[in-house]
Amino acid sequence: MSALPFIPFTRPSFDQATIDAVGEVLRSGWVTSGPKLAEFEAALSEYFGGRPVRCFANGTATMKIALQVLGIDEGDEVITTPISWVATSNVILGVGAKPVFVDIDPITRNIDLSKVSAAITPKTRAIMPVYLAGLPVDMDQLYALAKQHNLRVVEDAAQAFGSQWKGQKIGAIGDLVSFSFQANKNLSTVEGGCLVFNNLDEAKLAEKFRLQGLTRQGMDGMDVDVLGGKDNLTDVNAVIGLHQLKQLPAFQTRRSNLARQYFDVIRAEMKSAGIEDLQLELPPENFTESNWHMFQIILPLDQLNVDRAQVMTALKDLGIGTGVHYPAITGFTLYKNLGYQAIDTPTAERIGRSILTLPLFPGMTDGDVPRIAQGLCGILKKHRKN
Repeated sequence: MSALPFIPFTRPSFDQATIDAVGEVLRSGWVTSGPKLAEFEAALSEYFGGRPVRCFANGTATMKIALQVLGIDEGDEVITTPISWVATSNVILGVGAKPVFVDIDPITRNIDLSKVSAAITPKTRAIMPVYLAGLPVDMDQLYALAKQHNLRVVEDAAQAFGSQWKGQKIGAIGDLVSFSFQANKNLSTVEGGCLVFNNLDEAKLAEKFRLQGLTRQGMDGMDVDVLGGKDNLTDVNAVIGLHQLKQLPAFQTRRSNLARQYFDVIRAEMKSAGIEDLQLELPPENFTESNWHMFQIILPLDQLNVDRAQVMTALKDLGIGTGVHYPAITGFTLYKNLGYQAIDTPTAERIGRSILTLPLFPGMTDGDVPRIAQGLCGILKKHRKN
C-alpha cells in the first residue's frame, strides 16, 4: 500500500462559512423547507436567467416529478441512454412508462442523436438525454428532433451544473432541465436537486407533487388534488447550496485547470510508456463547454492481461481512488428480466465494460494529477499484452 495520502475519486468542498451557516439554520429552529429554500430557489432562478426553479430532496425526485408534470404514464415511451446512473431509467419505469434505449456516440459517450428518430414510435412522449460527466449533447440537434416529432424533453443534467452550450448555461435554455446536488456534484447540498421550468404553471404543479399533492393550507383548511410524495428540500440543504453557488466560479476554474493538466500529463505518460489511445474525455470545442464534473478514460482491455477491477485495485494500492460511471443499464438483472439486451446497444455495452473515472475535484493538489497519470500508465505498461 502507498505511504502517500489517499486520493479519492471525488470529495465535496465545504468551507467554514458554509459550516457556520448550517449551524445558524439549526439554531434558528426552522430546519425543514422554509426561508432558506425560498432564497436558494430565487438565486437559482436568477442564475438561469429568470426561469422558474423548484428544489427537491434529490436528483431522482427531480426526474420523476418532471415526468409526472408532463403527464407521462403507463403505456408511454421515453427515449434515453443506457450509459447513466440507473435512476434515469428507473424513474421512467416508476411512472409506468417504458424506457427505450438508444446507443451512444463513442466519442462523447452521450446518446447518439442520429439514432433517435429510428426509435420513435406513436407511443413516444419524451426524450431524456444524459450529459455524461457534464458534457451536453448537441442542443440544436436535440431540440430540432423534439420539435419535428412533437416531443417534450427532460434533460438529465444531473452532472452538468455550470456547463454551457454556445455560451448559454445549461438550464437557462431548453425544456425541463433536471440537476442533482448530491455530494459528488459540482454544486452540492449533500443531497438534493432542482428542476428548471418553462412556466409557472408547471412549477406550481411540481410543488404539489413534491409535497403530497397539497394545494392549499392555512386557517381555511387544506386540499389535495393530485397524488404527490414527500420530496421537499430542507433549509439545512438549501443554505449549503447558497454558499456553494457563490463558490461555483472558483470550483469551475479549478476543475478546468485540473482537466487540462490531465490531458497534458496523461498523453505524455502514455507516450513514454508506449500505451495506446485511452480515449480521453472530449476537449471543449468552440461551441460547447463542459463543467468537468468527472474525468474518464476508456481502458484498452483488449490490449491488457488484466480486467478493469484489477486495474482499479492496483490504483487503490497506490493510494488512488477510482469509479465506474457507468456500466450499461441493459446489463442489470432488472432490465434483463424486462427483456432488454446489451446486444441492442453494442457501443454502450463495450464502453460500459471499460470506462474508468479518475479523481477530479477542486481540493486536489497540483501534484495529484501527475501522480495519478504515472500510476495509471505504469500499471497499464506492466500488464500490456506482448
